[in-house]
Amino acid sequence: MEMDKKLRHYNDIRRVVMVVDDEPINQEMLGFILKKDYEVVLASNGEEALEKIRSRKRTLSMILLDLNMPVMDGYRLLEILREDEELKYIPVIVLTAEDGAEVRCLELGAVDFIKKPYNVPSVILARVRRAIELSEDNRIIQDAEQDELTGLYNRVFFFEYASQMDPFQEKGETDAIVINIDHFHLVNELYGRIYGDQVLQAIADGIREFMDENRGIACRCDGDMFYIYCPHQKEPAAILDVIRRHLEKLPDDSRIRLRMGVYAKAAPDELMERRFERAKLACSTVRGKYIEPVACYDVSMSETEVLSERLVNDLKRGLDEKQFKVWFQPKYAIQGEQPQLSSAEALIRWDHPEFGMISPSVFIPLFENNGLVQKLDHYVWAEAGRWIASWKSKYGFTVPVSVNISRVDMYDPRLKEKILTILEENHLTPEDYLLEITESAYSDDLEQLIHIVEELRVLGFMIEMDDFGAGYSTLNMLTVLPVDVLKLDMQFVKNATSDRKNYRLVELMKDIARFLEVPIVAEGVETKEQCEILQKIGFDLVQGYYFSPPLPPEEFEKLIKKEVDRKGAEIC
Repeated sequence: MEMDKKLRHYNDIRRVVMVVDDEPINQEMLGFILKKDYEVVLASNGEEALEKIRSRKRTLSMILLDLNMPVMDGYRLLEILREDEELKYIPVIVLTAEDGAEVRCLELGAVDFIKKPYNVPSVILARVRRAIELSEDNRIIQDAEQDELTGLYNRVFFFEYASQMDPFQEKGETDAIVINIDHFHLVNELYGRIYGDQVLQAIADGIREFMDENRGIACRCDGDMFYIYCPHQKEPAAILDVIRRHLEKLPDDSRIRLRMGVYAKAAPDELMERRFERAKLACSTVRGKYIEPVACYDVSMSETEVLSERLVNDLKRGLDEKQFKVWFQPKYAIQGEQPQLSSAEALIRWDHPEFGMISPSVFIPLFENNGLVQKLDHYVWAEAGRWIASWKSKYGFTVPVSVNISRVDMYDPRLKEKILTILEENHLTPEDYLLEITESAYSDDLEQLIHIVEELRVLGFMIEMDDFGAGYSTLNMLTVLPVDVLKLDMQFVKNATSDRKNYRLVELMKDIARFLEVPIVAEGVETKEQCEILQKIGFDLVQGYYFSPPLPPEEFEKLIKKEVDRKGAEIC
């Protein structure tokens, strides 16, 4: 009802029509015919008309234009209007008695003609009314179909027009292309929304330049994602080169990283939305890969996509049926006469009823990206607590076990409550239950994370920084990070035996731990040589396949029993 009122109000507005003619009698005749329905503005030549058009461009609905006039004729005025981005949308009806003028005027942008003399007023009014209606309808459609910021199509109109293109492709070979900006939210946060909008507009300008030469259509689909549908491109990366030329005009353009996914030579009968889903999937595979920012879709991506979707759907059932198994990898103290079992890390495995044992490297990143990793973490916490309690009761002492606290867990307001509940249910103390936080987690909101970690330490928990040295923390940060144990990223251990430089780097890591007055654990120890080097450097604890791979609880319990027997023998 409200929209109907607005439309009625809009239709009641008197449109402004300009008559451009150097003959006073023609001005008077047309003015008389039009004045009942329109507000009429008069001009005697093209130059005068142009000045009035520019001053009234927001309200002018129609121009009736004579061709032969002094100072500036109608042809020249048509040329100027056609080249002006703001004026070219105003419809022009040419007033002429020349039979040969139509083609040239149409090429210059005229929409219709009125023949002289003006002896049928009803025809003139009908032509003017119809031309105004068509022009206004066209502008409304353009406004509705375009993204306001970039001027490209919006998503709905893009898919409609893309579907209409297929029958007109010469060879029937087309590409669906998706372009995205890596970490665009950081661009907005660092440089502001205005600069972010300029980036999007520059990308749109580059896409338009590409389409002018190669045909095709484009849209801004989401905030920082663009779709292009065009004839097949042998070198699709050339699109990014065109866009970068426009980005180079902006300050700080070096921080803008683009990535692109291509679904090439799509089958004509394939749904348009499906083509772009596949291009988008290809685009996601090169996230963060600055050297190779372009990926073309292949069948393996689809298989990965299907598997990922299946695993996400199977998570709840897997947890309910205890398909997930918590395994334990021991950590050994190596500074005594012989290595001694010191503690362990709880690790997750998925024994899927259909796919068998699935590597954590497959499903953990998947659940992190889908926001489901918390469910997995809570399962591991509870299972680890249950096994620690069982061994403590059976053998009379505890082998402390560390569990992973992911980034999303750190923002859970009930984090402390959940962990303390597990301890209470299993009659454990914080000394029995260690907490691992990856180094990368400290790169998010450092102040808040430090506050949360300090609260956990006050409760008696020891905090281990996992993947230390992976590249997130700075030496300055280390002086304020609340940690009790550093776990050296396994890549350092792997390279320690390769040359003196890498050996020295591991020494430096140990020096940092000594400076912070915390023990350091080396992960990924696989050989006797690596273990001896770490022992020589002064590492306190090691973890890796040299001593033991991750073990199911029943197998890990044998190591505990062995340790109990050893200690018993020492007492005797």
